[in-house]
This record gives sequence, C-alpha cells and structure tokens, in this order.
Amino acid sequence: MSNPTPRIAIVGAGPGGLLCAAVLRRHGIHATVLERDADAHHRGQGGSLDLHEHTGQAALTTAGLRDAFLELSRPEGQEMREYDHAGTLVAHEDNTGEPARPEIDRTDLRNLLLDDLGPDNVRWNTPVRQTVLTPDGQARLTLGDGTTEDYDLVVGADGAWSKVRPVLSDATPIHTGNTLVETWFTDADNLYPVLARMVGNGMMLATDANDPTHVLIGQRNSDGSIRVYIGLKCPHDWAEQAGVDPADTEAVRVHFLAMFAGWHEDLLRVLRENEGPFINRPVYRLPYPHTWQHTPGATLLGDAAHLMPPAGQGANLALIDAADLATAIAGAVAEGSSLDAAVQGYEQIMHPRGATAAEESFRALEH
Repeated sequence: MSNPTPRIAIVGAGPGGLLCAAVLRRHGIHATVLERDADAHHRGQGGSLDLHEHTGQAALTTAGLRDAFLELSRPEGQEMREYDHAGTLVAHEDNTGEPARPEIDRTDLRNLLLDDLGPDNVRWNTPVRQTVLTPDGQARLTLGDGTTEDYDLVVGADGAWSKVRPVLSDATPIHTGNTLVETWFTDADNLYPVLARMVGNGMMLATDANDPTHVLIGQRNSDGSIRVYIGLKCPHDWAEQAGVDPADTEAVRVHFLAMFAGWHEDLLRVLRENEGPFINRPVYRLPYPHTWQHTPGATLLGDAAHLMPPAGQGANLALIDAADLATAIAGAVAEGSSLDAAVQGYEQIMHPRGATAAEESFRALEH
C-alpha cells in the first residue's frame, strides 16, 4: 500500500532543484518547479564546475545521467596553473588523475537536467514572494502575481536569498569580506592567444605574495571562452567607497589597473581587453553550522540550506542534497510511510555534511 502522491513544490530551477524534480519523476512523482526567470535562456549561468565523485557525480548517477554527464564533461579542465604577479609560472598540475573531478559548464549541466526533466515541467516567470506554514503542516506560497498555492511540501532550492528559508530559520547571508568581479573573453584561442596560453585547459590563478588582497583567476569554458574573476578582499560596497560606478566599464578598468599596478603586462591584459562588462559578485555565506528544527511542510537544499564561499563544493552539495531528498521522498511514497519522517531523515544527513563543507570552504577562502 502506498501513500497518495504528495503535492510538492520546488522553488528554484538551478541544478539542485532540477535534479530533485528529475529523480522524483523517475519514481513517478510529479513536483511543481517554480522559477522566477522568464525562460531557460533568460540569463547566463556562469562558468564551469568540477563535479566530485561522491557528491555531484553520485547524484547524477541516481538520476540516471552520469553517462550523459561524462560525454559533456572535460577531464582536461582540471588543469591548474599558478603564476606570481610578475607572470612567472610557479606551479602547474594537470589534475587528470584521481580523484577524477571533470569540469562541465554550468549551462551544459542545466541543459542536461532540463532535457531530462522536460523544460515544459518548469513554470517559468513564476517568482515566489513568500512562504508560510499552515497549522495543519502544509505550506502556502504567495506568487509574484499575488495568488497563493498550497502544498504538502515546499523545497527551497532558491539559493542565497531563499524565500523558503525564513519559515525554518532566522539566518541571513553574511558578507565574507570578499568579492569576485566577473568578466569574460570569447574565442580566446584566436582572439586572445596570450591569455589562452596562460589559462591552458582549465584554470589560472595569479597572486602577489606581498599583497594578498587581490588575485586574478581565469577559467576555461567548453566553447573556447574564458571567464575571468578579479578576487578582492574588500567591503561589499567597495565601488561606492572608491567612487566608481560598477556599470561604468572604463571607470572600473581604470580603478583595477591602478590596484594591480606593477603586475606583468600579460596579466594586466585581462583588465584592459575584456569583452564583457565587469559584474560585481560579493561573496556571502550562511553561519555554520546552519541547522533548523525540523518543521513539517518545508525543507531546503543547496545554497538555501548551507550557502558557502565558492571553493568547489556548493554545486556538488546541491546535487547530492537533491538526490538524497528525492530518494527519501520516493521511498516514503512507495512504502506508504510518512513523508514528514522521510524529510526529517534527509535533514539529519544533510546538516552535518553541509556544515563540514561550509567550514572547509570558508577556511579555503581565508587562505
């Protein structure tokens, strides 16, 4: 005897939300995926991710997608080159051995998940304004147009500024004192061969041992483009304090060229010749360990549950969170057991895993 299929909403169509819905669908369970973006192509998805064997790749195995992932992934993308500010290569690792952590573009990963789930199974242009829990243990969502919908379970997969988290936790993101400013170069091999050689097949990191307050990072993508991130230890309002409009590309360029004065000219070219604008991305985290008392009707996964600095674990945890949650729900439905108990069991696994990764990521950022 099985339970009636629960009404489940997943807020957010990022990798975690999509994989959760895809695994549920493999078990015959429909989940309503609500996404504020107008469509799948509304905005760029960013750079590249390395997926780890026991988290991201294991989650894709649960979804039946690991082979498809391996066809899209780039083992050569694990290459790492480190330079000093004078442009001297000080360390080089190809990183193609064990543990295998092949790279995949964020866009390719999202498209892989969307193709499996079916893009028509995402309700695009549907922002969630508020979540409340009703006395009978259900969740009520208020959508952007003011309408409300009730569910047996709402899964917050909606990232740092989650609209689901407030019903479970008072925690809010904290600025880490670090910011990444992103820009990019298309067709790097033909148009920017010096940068392409410095980055290689994977990632480049350039630092000044005498001044750790700013670094340059370059990351290869599958289409031949290179994403560049200017890493800063600074207040979240650094641009305002410097009197610079972040939307004024030339003003930001002048500011950074002054900041990186004395660096090798080949490195400074990433500031002089960038095609994309400079996009300001302050780095936030949640307190760790971030836990909450289990409450029927809602749960969280990924950044909504354990936002951490970008050190290679965030997307991997979102995926394994999603796989574990969906598997627990499917088991409860098949066995006729409690949906609430299944979610609580998932949280007992997810909380310590997320806390450990969040602490490791924060320590990596500080070093």
